[in-house]
Amino acid sequence: MSTVPITVKGAEKLKAELHRLKTIERPSVINAIAEARAQGDLSENAEYDAAKEKQGFIEGRIKEIEGKLSNAQIIDPSSLDAEGRVVFGATVKLEDLDAGSQVEYQIVGDDEADIKANLISISSPIARALIGKYEGDIAAVQAPGGVREYEVLEVRYI
Repeated sequence: MSTVPITVKGAEKLKAELHRLKTIERPSVINAIAEARAQGDLSENAEYDAAKEKQGFIEGRIKEIEGKLSNAQIIDPSSLDAEGRVVFGATVKLEDLDAGSQVEYQIVGDDEADIKANLISISSPIARALIGKYEGDIAAVQAPGGVREYEVLEVRYI
């Protein structure tokens, strides 16, 4: 499996979720299974079935996060020296040349992308169009409604 880029913040979020799953969720579901077992007949015990299903989900999520973290290449945007070029982890201020509006995005890994928080995936069309650009450059993005052009107003590494 190849390495997957992730920001320091993204890695910390995954580590916090992993810690919560292992220290809170896993023991809680183990107790729920024990309580359901104590009720006797497991063949018609809905609480037991629900707890076992939840346990399967938790264990699957733990494995998934551990896999992501083991393959992660953690990148600290504040330590980058890309000489003003748009790279993974950069925060980019753009002007939509068609609408005249401005927007700011940080380019992050697929797992940490959240458009509501202005975090866009490195594999998104807009991020792919921006990589390698400098302030003042125009990026043409193939959007569902046609090609949109954005001017790079500012590139920061925070």
